[in-house]
Amino acid sequence: MTQSPPENLLRRLAGVNPTTALLVALAVFLAGLFLPGIIGAALLFTLGAGLAALTFTTWPVQTPALRTVRVILLGLLLVTALAKAL
Repeated sequence: MTQSPPENLLRRLAGVNPTTALLVALAVFLAGLFLPGIIGAALLFTLGAGLAALTFTTWPVQTPALRTVRVILLGLLLVTALAKAL
């Protein structure tokens, strides 16, 4: 029986080393901050879109406090990206 693509993707993401994921996200975030103008903003928006997708995919298993923190941090990231674009 074949798995649906989202389920297969989630299984692959579950196997990613957390340290590697953190370092890649940090590198993309720092590149977004230090690259000029729209290029940096595009990186930050891309990071924000990926994190939003991951957050809302795992929404049912998060505690209300964790949901609040993640939404606030995601909002700050998107505000930073918008400020960078302008």
